[in-house]
Amino acid sequence: MKLHEYQSKFRFAEYGVPIPQGKLATSPDDVFRIAKEIGGPVVVKAQVLVGGRGKAGGIKLAKTPKEAQKVASGILGMDIKGLTVKKVLVDPAAEIEQEIYLGVTTDRTARKPVIIASGEGGVEIEQVAADTPEKIIRQHIDPFLGVREYQARNLALEIGLSREHWKAFARIADGLFRCYMASDASLAEINPLIVTGDDELLAIDGKMVIDDNALFRQPSLAEMRDMDDEAPAETQARQAGLSYVKLGGEIGCMVNGAGLAMATMDMTQLFGGSPANFLDIGGGAQSDKVAAALRIILADPNVNSVLFNIFGGITRCDEVARGILAALDEIPTDVPMVVRLVGTNEEEGRALLADADMTTATTLAKAAQKAVEAAKSYANAEA
Repeated sequence: MKLHEYQSKFRFAEYGVPIPQGKLATSPDDVFRIAKEIGGPVVVKAQVLVGGRGKAGGIKLAKTPKEAQKVASGILGMDIKGLTVKKVLVDPAAEIEQEIYLGVTTDRTARKPVIIASGEGGVEIEQVAADTPEKIIRQHIDPFLGVREYQARNLALEIGLSREHWKAFARIADGLFRCYMASDASLAEINPLIVTGDDELLAIDGKMVIDDNALFRQPSLAEMRDMDDEAPAETQARQAGLSYVKLGGEIGCMVNGAGLAMATMDMTQLFGGSPANFLDIGGGAQSDKVAAALRIILADPNVNSVLFNIFGGITRCDEVARGILAALDEIPTDVPMVVRLVGTNEEEGRALLADADMTTATTLAKAAQKAVEAAKSYANAEA
């Protein structure tokens, strides 16, 4: 789950990271009022969960409240990469002497959090890593000890930060790391962290990504989710307790188990098809969950066939079959379906589906091949 810039920065501030004293606005009049309170030049920043806001015209400098109001009128309601701007952050403008990148993420290879810093802040850190990897400095952090002073000092030295800022930098690095850990984040970054004209460090932009699997521990953060960033199908899947990712293919896939789902998608491609989605119904899925999953798959207009690949361990095959039939009662469709049921109560499940004249298969290879052939036949018939 991604947080907006204003949500990320306000969260950083709770852990001692200095941020501009800006406010959120949803109308040009709000922007005028906030700019007047600030009493100087301001930056009006579109709050959408995509990069490239500045290039799209979503970040503007304004010298007066009237100018800020006018600028906000142009930003609010604009489309940036498919998302409509509904709110803006109004920050005091800052004089920038130096830009730094500072972020915390997880190094899965090292099995530890890692702090990443660079003297090339304000630009895409991925581009810096690709073009000049020597400018990316890393320090692995023991999660039980936190950021040690020598680690922050090493980072500051390597990125060329003046010695007078080392203590402040260490406090910010420590605060960002504590925020990352306390939020169950997979990423917390400040880009850029600037040295101002007053010789102070200030986080003028921020980004956080929260681990969805940890949201049950983070109710206050879960409430911050922006539904506009999510495809409707993904919202429905999350509410139903399903793991779903929409893809661009024509074969809908419903599988129980993430590894099995990946293998199923690979198999459809092996036989010349393309998966329309990743969908894992999980173990022990009851008929209502299966029905919800099928409704989501069939709502995709690109789907020309549906492939079910169920290994009945905890999940009972007859329950899956009932779920499929229940969903078809609610949403009649002529999209062909191929079902592979193996495991607990597989014979009962196959019998239920046979009565409904559905195509079945005993192996994944045969099921995938039949699903690809069915998708091609359906597409030709529709054309």
